[in-house]
Amino acid sequence: MSEHASAPQEKPPTGADARRRMPPRSIWIAVAVLIGLAALGRLSGPWLDHGVANALTAGLPAVASTVLFVWFLIFSGYPFELRLFAFGALIAAGGAAGYLLRLDDMSGELVPQFSYRWQPRADELLGTPEVTASLVDLATTTADDFPQFLGPHRNAIVESVSLERDWASHPPQLRWKIPIGAGWSSFAAVNGFAVTMEQRGEQELVSCYRIADGAICWFHAIDARHETVMGGIGPRSTPTVDEGRVYALGANGVLRCLDGANGQALWTVDLLERIGVRPDQDGNAIAWGRSASPLIVDDLVVVPAGGPAGGECISLMAFHKLTGETVWEAGPWQAAYASPMLAEIRGQRQILSVNSGAVSSHVPESGKILWHTEWPGESASDATVSQPIPLGDDRILLSKAYFVGAKLVEVGRSEAGEWTVKELKANSRVLKTKFTNAVVRDGYAYALSDGILECVKIDTLERVWKDGRYGQGQILGAGAVLLVQAESGEVVMVEITPKAHRPLGSFQALDEKTWNTLCLYGNLLLVRNGRQAACYALP
Repeated sequence: MSEHASAPQEKPPTGADARRRMPPRSIWIAVAVLIGLAALGRLSGPWLDHGVANALTAGLPAVASTVLFVWFLIFSGYPFELRLFAFGALIAAGGAAGYLLRLDDMSGELVPQFSYRWQPRADELLGTPEVTASLVDLATTTADDFPQFLGPHRNAIVESVSLERDWASHPPQLRWKIPIGAGWSSFAAVNGFAVTMEQRGEQELVSCYRIADGAICWFHAIDARHETVMGGIGPRSTPTVDEGRVYALGANGVLRCLDGANGQALWTVDLLERIGVRPDQDGNAIAWGRSASPLIVDDLVVVPAGGPAGGECISLMAFHKLTGETVWEAGPWQAAYASPMLAEIRGQRQILSVNSGAVSSHVPESGKILWHTEWPGESASDATVSQPIPLGDDRILLSKAYFVGAKLVEVGRSEAGEWTVKELKANSRVLKTKFTNAVVRDGYAYALSDGILECVKIDTLERVWKDGRYGQGQILGAGAVLLVQAESGEVVMVEITPKAHRPLGSFQALDEKTWNTLCLYGNLLLVRNGRQAACYALP
């Protein structure tokens, strides 16, 4: 044999050796079960929350791949060099991805949103605003005003407008589109001006824009910033305009009363300081930031308060709207993400509050609890967001995502003045409103149920139809039509009818993820998300 002959090469394993290097049956069973569960989540259709389905679809195959890779590295018996190379390649790929990419946030259905690390975050795109307009009058009111969250009556309905139904022949006209700071606040509009909240760097702003041209008229900034991966960056609540003043609640619990003419602070209350909660405790309890819009009742401004996770809580606090002095505190439940609202039930005015774990009713003057009903939810997990909907004099419709669905309750009052609450119907498969609210018309409720538009007969809580995938967006009733703000930024006009899902027209109003509610000032539609704001004239 020549001294230069090559050494014998290792042959691929055959027979018993090959079988020994294959994963054992238990590994394949585990992998098959995990992939099967992922497929079941994806095919579950309307029965499973879309976010949970997406998490199963992505997470379980990843776990199955990890199981196989661990077997390959430790138990397979393949050459050490090959296993070391595979391990090194995985570490290098992960390090490269971690160096290049940044997880910014999640979609409404838990799909990760990545950016390159060198790209600025949404709140870093804009600096301090340059005021270009003045002479603001928020004390004068008009019939077109949309002065608070979800409109004049806080019910996502504007009855006074009649819109053209043929957008093909008469398309909406863009009046202006501008960049705006991050956040999920919407606009409140009064007398030709619109106020909102936004995040610019380390400052949380309340800002006022002129509706005619989008010029910024004034802003008020404080040093505050809220950010979570799942919830994104910036403030969440919508300001309330009342008698020329602007009331705004920041994501970190700072309540401001501003002069609507110039944005100067009239008074400020730090809720966390008032209830004795540290910022880290508040983040553990109300994970995605304070989202309630202030409610004005007579001389009071009412907001949820909360408390530490698992500790003593105050559901609502009322302050004198002119001075900020505390008037009353009420309720033992943790704050949720809904906003208090005023209703008249059984002939008595009352404040309805959707809390974490219950819906409660309070006397406006004192905060005294009239009645409450259980309503499951935790503000650090299965968040409760949607508003209660009073129906007539004695019924209330509740809705929520996360496997809860809808509940219809009847509120009673005895001759002796004792209040009672009775459940009439419940259906966990309808009205799964995650970030949005239902619109009620003629005995039917319309809502984005886990991202799909749905019509439900209220008396029976039975689904009439479900069609049209819009993602976790928002809706607003405008006369005889629904305006649907899709999560993608598209606006769609849909006929309000129990007969079928009937889209009438659409246009791309904004780019990127849009969770903000709509604002309709006359026929001017004000929309925004975490990067853009725009005004469209609807014919």
